[in-house]
This record gives sequence, C-alpha cells and structure tokens, in this order.
Amino acid sequence: MTQRSFELPVVGASGRVDHPAAAAAFNADVARTEWHDASLWFVREKRDRAASTVPGWEELRARASAIKEHALTHLDEYLVQFEANATRNGMQVHWARDADEHNRIVHGILSAQGASRLVKSKSMLTEECGLNPYLEARGIEVVDTDLGERIVQLRGEGPSHIVMPAIHLRKEEVGDTFHDHLGTPAGLAEPNALAAAAREHLRQRFLAADCTLTGINFAIAETGGFVVCTNEGNADLGMALAPIHIASVGIEKIIPRVEDLGVFLRLLARSATGQAVTAYSTHVHGPREGQALHVVLVDNGRTRQLAREEFWRSLKCIRCGACMNTCPIYRRSGGHSYGSTVPGPIGSVLTPGLDLDRYATLPFASTLCGSCTAVCPVMIDLDTQLFRWRQRVVENGHVSLAKRASIDGATRVLDRPRLFRLLGAVARIGLRILPAPLARRAAGVWGRTREAPVPPPQSFRAWYRRHRGGAA
Repeated sequence: MTQRSFELPVVGASGRVDHPAAAAAFNADVARTEWHDASLWFVREKRDRAASTVPGWEELRARASAIKEHALTHLDEYLVQFEANATRNGMQVHWARDADEHNRIVHGILSAQGASRLVKSKSMLTEECGLNPYLEARGIEVVDTDLGERIVQLRGEGPSHIVMPAIHLRKEEVGDTFHDHLGTPAGLAEPNALAAAAREHLRQRFLAADCTLTGINFAIAETGGFVVCTNEGNADLGMALAPIHIASVGIEKIIPRVEDLGVFLRLLARSATGQAVTAYSTHVHGPREGQALHVVLVDNGRTRQLAREEFWRSLKCIRCGACMNTCPIYRRSGGHSYGSTVPGPIGSVLTPGLDLDRYATLPFASTLCGSCTAVCPVMIDLDTQLFRWRQRVVENGHVSLAKRASIDGATRVLDRPRLFRLLGAVARIGLRILPAPLARRAAGVWGRTREAPVPPPQSFRAWYRRHRGGAA
C-alpha cells in the first residue's frame, strides 16, 4: 500500500512546505473547518475540567518540567543506565543515529527471523522515520492497529494529530473508507458498527502477525523497563501474541526513576484527552517466555536540538497534543497543512531544527498568544521558541522578499516616532474616507481576511494627553 501522499499538496516547487497555502486549502471547506475547530476545542475544555480536579496541578507541571530538564541535561548517563538494565532484563538494545538506520535495524530484525507480517501500535516516531513505506517496499506487510491510524493508513494519508490521527475526518468518510477496503455496507456510518468492523478486521491480523512494533511513552533508566500508554489495548494484544516485539523510542523519552512515573501518568491523559488515566498503562520489564524483545533508541536530530540553547527544552515534550487542541491556528488549518509528522505548536518548534529551509513557514503559523505554553504539562515555553525560530528564519534568509520588505519597513517606522505618528494619522483618515473593501486591500495580505477597524477619532497619544495630562 502506497502511503503518506498527504504532504504533496503543501510542498511548492522549491520543496518547501507552504503552510499558508495549505491552510487556505483546508479553510476552503468551511463546514469542515468549523467542525474541526469545535471538536478540538471540546477536547481542550475536557483537559481544563480534568486539570481542575487535581490539587496542586501547577506544582505537578513544575515537577514534571524539572524531572525532564534533569533527564535531558544528564541524558548520556541515563541512556547508558537504561541500556545496561534493559540488557540485564533480557532485552536487546539497538542505537539508531537517524531514520534510515532505525528502519534498517527494524528490517534486519524481521529478516533475521523470516518475519513478513508486522502489526504496529501507534508510534509517531515510526511515522517520523517513514518506516511503513520502507518495509512495504521490501515485502513486509505492515498493519497499523490503532483505529485512527488504521483509518488513515487505508486512505493513504498520514495522521493529522499525534493523539487523534483521524480527527480531520467525519464518520461518513470513515464509513466510505471501510466500505471500499473492508467491505462494510455502503452508507454505514454508525460509530459502534464501524468500530466492530475494524475489530473483526484487525483480529485476524493480530493472530497472523510474526512481529509487533510499539512505541514507548516512558523509558525508565533505573529499571530498564518501559511504559506504553493506549486506550484501545491494541499494543497489549500485539505484545501478548507476537513472537517478536520491537519497541522504538526517541532518546528524549528517558526518565530517571520509577517514582517519576506517577507524575507523568497523572499529567499525560488529562492533558491529552481529559481522562484521568489512559485505559491501558502497560509496564514492560522484559520479554515474555519464548519472545524476543528489541528496543531501538533513536536520535534522528534530537542531539542537534539538545545542543541548541534556545530550543533544547522542546525535547521535554511528552506528546500529549494539548498544544494542538488549544492552538487557534492548528484548529483552523488542520494537521496536514504542516507537512510534518508532528504538527501544531510543538511541531513548529521541533521540525525547523531538521530542515529550516523546508519548514521555514511553520514558526509563523502562530498568533504568539501563549495558549500552547499555558496548557503544556511540562511547561515548554512554546510561544517564546516560536518567536526565536522566526528570528532564525529571517536571519538565514528563508523569507520572501515581500515579507522581508514588510519587516524592514515596519522596523523603520517603529524606530521613528514622528514617522509613526504621521502614518497613524494617514491611516485614520484613510479608514474614514475609503470604502471598507479598499481599506482592506490597502492593508495587503493582513487585511484580506479581516474586517476593517472602526476609525478612532484620535490617536492614543492624543487621548492620553487629554485625559491624563503630559506626554505619552
């Protein structure tokens, strides 16, 4: 099955992701945009209600942030400790410098055992590495078993959200997909019936699988064990049945001690979906009898991000998706508009570090309102990092001439108070005498999608002198 064609519409001739153009295409379907916005805001409100039930929620966030900061600043030590303890527990540990090495390692494990059928639980890391098409090109059948992931896999798309992969789709579209690929009755769109059809379809894949692959939410250096959090139990079924279990994890997912787990498990599900806890929080401390268990520790740009003084704290992320659910840009532009595995605010901070030229538009996909920072369970300063990436984009010349000219022009105006006052007076006159459509056109791109403001009778400086006295 050929997959991941979703990036093509958002990539220009230069190979760069054009988020504004892709967002505009998403917004062309007004009904979908409104529904997508409302659905994610509903999840954000559930998060708020769940957080309000936990005494000391802000202290819990601060504790989680401190644990991750400590782990990241001692990452080399904790990775070595994890490897030693995991090996002692009977696991085989592999190290992958990049996506290609990760994929080769996974394929090598499968080939060595003659395995040709792989079932996967949801793993954003394997999406990042492009594992599915890599294995399929080499004759391996890959079946994503998370319901949302299976839906987008059947459609030849990528996930549009890291927790809710198919949030961009209506139930009728899911019904059409299942009719085409699973043979369900045409027009069937009842969620329970669709879930039952998926369950029947996936059960056969679980029973026939030679190998299962899961992600890892938290890897514990102290014990060499790890935790997998799911709501559907698909990861557990795969681990219980398949003779080979491969667990792929980014190196930033290491936490020091078992006692740290309680902090993160209380934060993760509440931040992600408003649940008190995920339905399944599975602790793995070694292979079951007769099973081979492999853990692949993946860098793929993480140490480069760790070396960036302004951005390394983004690696604290526990992949809850809360920043996406609250972000007004993500909610109204859809995950596919980002052209990367991790969309939204955290994706706009992590992805430019992989290829600044290709993803130069992503840091501008933000209002800098700070809502993402306010809900982040590990207190990543996302809005600050987005602003810093914008500066790096401009400094490295990855903006259009028109944007650079507008930035330079605004700088010159704001540096000259007299010129600023003069242009303010001209703008107030223009708003009074120009028809609204002409006023919006005069405002350029900014004005195309905004109502023209009511012209104020005077400037703020004049108002301040009149009501407060003295210079403003």
